[in-house]
Amino acid sequence: MWRPAEIISDKVHNLAEPVGRVVAKTRVKPNYLTISGFLMNIFVAWVISQGYFLLGGSLILVAGIFDLLDGAVARYTNRVTKFGALLDSTLDRWSDAVLLFGLLWYFAWQPDQDTSLEMILIFAALVGFLLVSYVRARAEGLGLDADVGIMRRTQRILLLSMGLMLSTFEPILLIALWILAIGSNLTAAHRLIYVWYHSRKERPD
Repeated sequence: MWRPAEIISDKVHNLAEPVGRVVAKTRVKPNYLTISGFLMNIFVAWVISQGYFLLGGSLILVAGIFDLLDGAVARYTNRVTKFGALLDSTLDRWSDAVLLFGLLWYFAWQPDQDTSLEMILIFAALVGFLLVSYVRARAEGLGLDADVGIMRRTQRILLLSMGLMLSTFEPILLIALWILAIGSNLTAAHRLIYVWYHSRKERPD
């Protein structure tokens, strides 16, 4: 079965492997890369909140490089740990939240415009972002697989970045927010239904 989201994610992560090997030679620790990426996302959120969408969208991609390299470096240097995985996942969620908050802050301070729709979509996207990850993590904690859906983190970050960089074209950012809000929540629902469907055979008599 062809799964575009998986193909995109796999290709992006595969590209990070050779770069991760080079970075690993500097002896930088994977957790340092994880934390650096998060701190950069805080700065990016501030940039977005000031209305510098082109710069902010570009920096999101730069910050995303840290998120890709930490895992590659950890694997290459044999430093894959349970805490490292937890730290990476936790800071990913915080990064998602802070980026969307930066965008929400910008729209909240536009007195000459009615930005209520944008703010609602940002809130819905944030809920979807968190639920996509939560459903998967909760399912895996129960020994079930929920790694399905079209709106994974790689796709969400790329779409947010593209929406910001192309925001000078009037409807692009709004369209991106619609896709993020609907797509992320549908992905969370897809994962929930997927787990329900595949767990029925484990139901007690």
